[in-house]
Amino acid sequence: MGRVLNITLTTEQRIELELIYKQSESHVLRQRSQIILLKSSNRKTSDICEIVGIKSQNQVNKWIKRYKTDYSISGINCLRNVEGQGRKAIFDVITEAELIQKVVKTERQKLENAKVILEKELNKSFNIKTLKNYLKVLAGDTNV
Repeated sequence: MGRVLNITLTTEQRIELELIYKQSESHVLRQRSQIILLKSSNRKTSDICEIVGIKSQNQVNKWIKRYKTDYSISGINCLRNVEGQGRKAIFDVITEAELIQKVVKTERQKLENAKVILEKELNKSFNIKTLKNYLKVLAGDTNV
């Protein structure tokens, strides 16, 4: 049997985690705070995996260890993704939004043509679904 990870929370930490678990808009943040709360209740990692819906016990243990080591430094922010984690955006909202909007307006009848033009202009390769999703984001921010 391996080493058992235990975590002890202060009243303030527990209140903070419960607040995030109940009110955060971020699913992963709610999930990570639930992991810490369950582990502080002396639950087994395998039980936590079932409750939270994560298949990997290593993933659960990773967040418990990160909370234990980084909470004193960055507080509850240790449960957030660190800058640089996750997939990088294909399109830069600041520099490329205007060009993308212009090309899509000129080729609005056939988005595939706009994709080909943008791939040449931006020197990037991407899927048509990526362009559609990006346009949805732009439409949410402004009226494209």
